[in-house]
Order: sequence, then C-alpha cells, then structure tokens
Amino acid sequence: MRIVDLGRAGYLPAWEEQKRIAADVMEGAEDTLVLVEHDPVLTLGASFHEENLLFSTPEYAERGIEVVRTDRGGDVTYHGPGQLVLYPIFDLKRHGQDLHKWMRDLEEAVIVGIRHFGLEGWRFPPHTGVWLGQAPPKKVAAIGVKVKRWVSLHGIALNCAPDVSAFDLIVPCGIVGYGVTSLSQETSAPVSVEDAKAPLSAAFCQVFG
Repeated sequence: MRIVDLGRAGYLPAWEEQKRIAADVMEGAEDTLVLVEHDPVLTLGASFHEENLLFSTPEYAERGIEVVRTDRGGDVTYHGPGQLVLYPIFDLKRHGQDLHKWMRDLEEAVIVGIRHFGLEGWRFPPHTGVWLGQAPPKKVAAIGVKVKRWVSLHGIALNCAPDVSAFDLIVPCGIVGYGVTSLSQETSAPVSVEDAKAPLSAAFCQVFG
C-alpha cells in the first residue's frame, strides 16, 4: 500500500488527484491511501436531500464554506480544518470484491486506529460510520464511497479537532437526533490531524494487509 499525503488542500484539487490515482490503480498500480486536510467544504452525496442544507449556498459562502456536489454515496457532510480525510483508492478485487465487506472493513480501520488514543469506537447500524459513547452516541467518523470498475474512491472523514459547530449548519449525513464529536473532545486533550495520520495509516495496513 502506497501512502500519499496531500497536506492541506481544497476539495476539488484533491478530487482531481483521486481520479488520477484511480486511473493508475485500474491499470494495475498498487493500492493507494490518500491523506488530506480540506479547506471548509460541504460535500453533497448521491443520496443528498435538499432539506439537510439549513442555509443557502450564498450564505455558506459568506461563512467561508464551499458547497460541492459529488458522486460518492451518502447525503451531506462537512470537511474542514482539524479533520483527517482518508481516501483509500484500492482495487477491491484484491480485498474480497464485496461492497458490504468493504464498508465494514473501512469502519474497522477507524476502530483499530482510534484505539491508539484510548477510544473504543463502534458501529451503529443502519448508519454507516464510527461512533463513540452511548445514550445517544455521537459520530466521530463519516464514510462515503464510490466504486468504479471495482476501484474505490472517496472514503473517511475522521474528526480530530475540527470546529464541530460547523456541523450545526447541516443535518450531518441526513441523520436526525444524533450529534457529532471529535477525538479531542472525547479524550479531553488536543489531537491534531498530524497526530492521527500514523495510527490510522498503521490501522489500514493491519486491516488490509
């Protein structure tokens, strides 16, 4: 597995890089994990519902937040500073060629990775992602993907230390009644994007070999 760290990047330039890497993987290149921290953006997935945007696009722009339609699964989510985004551009023919298994394995990689910080994440069916706490749980990692010719695009957004109030501007992932949290909130200590890169990369190596 190759790891590509884009540092801080806008959503659309990172998307172009994803597509370039995916074309190589489709031709037989090695699986590639892209790490990036995005500028503030709301991404709208294939299952997006208009009512889950609580403001207009110009109002989001006034707040410095871009709005971008994407072809990943899921509804609306927020990306921004303090959030580690992981794009595993993998050939799923090498990993079971099973979409349900792929989603569960992505969740497992996050669950394994955040144990480094003393946190035990868990699944909360039918809602894809990784959750922390109880009564009610809060989401710490959102997952949305697209698979083309059995190569996966898009991926995981792990909240390390973002401004979680940004999630109040939307209905995150279209899920009502459940909040969003971060590694920093749950550990009561600052956890940066840089802090999370190594344990999450190691977790991918562990889960996917």
